[in-house]
Amino acid sequence: MTTTVWVGGHVVADGGRVAALDHGVTVGDGAFETCKIVDGEAYALTRHLRRLRRSLDILAITPPDDGQVREAVAQTLAAAFAGAGGPLPLGRLRITVTAGAGPLGSERSDVPPTLVVAAAPAAPWPGHIEVASVPWTRNERSAVAGAKTTSYAENVVALRAAKQKGAHEALLANTAGMLCEGTGSNVVVLEGDRLVTPPLSSGCLAGISRELFLEWAREEGLPVAEEDVPFERLAFVEDLLLTSSTRDVQQVNVVDGRVLPGSPLGKAAVDLFARRGAERLDP
Repeated sequence: MTTTVWVGGHVVADGGRVAALDHGVTVGDGAFETCKIVDGEAYALTRHLRRLRRSLDILAITPPDDGQVREAVAQTLAAAFAGAGGPLPLGRLRITVTAGAGPLGSERSDVPPTLVVAAAPAAPWPGHIEVASVPWTRNERSAVAGAKTTSYAENVVALRAAKQKGAHEALLANTAGMLCEGTGSNVVVLEGDRLVTPPLSSGCLAGISRELFLEWAREEGLPVAEEDVPFERLAFVEDLLLTSSTRDVQQVNVVDGRVLPGSPLGKAAVDLFARRGAERLDP
């Protein structure tokens, strides 16, 4: 799988380089966005750039100009298409911004941020999805709660634990014992006759697919709500959905080894997102 990288103002053929002392490398001081590539174009790019700015605001990193980012994205996708012999039908685009080169400690230098854009082909998620709960928690009172930071080590550890159980994703509670999110996804559960997702106050990331799903569901009368869900409810839910930029909305088949019966409401959510998501490239 070939990855095309833009860094330092142009697309590079060798995978690119950043400074060895870049704060994104030494202390994980940065933020990123992952967009789905659909037929050679970045999906929902405007919303992703808006969230990137929110993350950088939380981190107090000066964001690059939107025009610069969009130009870097365009150059990266064009180079990726040239290398693949045509537009990628499905892919993953990552936009990363770090605080730039800095000292070995937590202090920053007064330097411009580093911008890296990368694109690669992607395969569809499998039709059968299993998730597993893990013992670690999200800190909803963290200084970087709500920011999509490059400090992803805890997600790596949690996802590895889930995969060791044969699952595709890990689910985490917050420190209050409420369902929070997956390592790379938001969660929606069936509660009676409603689809309920944890509120942003739970510490979960404000996912773009979560945002679009809630907007479209409310517009079309699908019963949805943002409410706290006790983590122990996972042992009893009959339907659970994951939302993310690469998977859209997807029903889960197994939670902690327990097969879910699913529901017509969950299936309606999947169908709604597929239909509305196909209407516009930048909703």
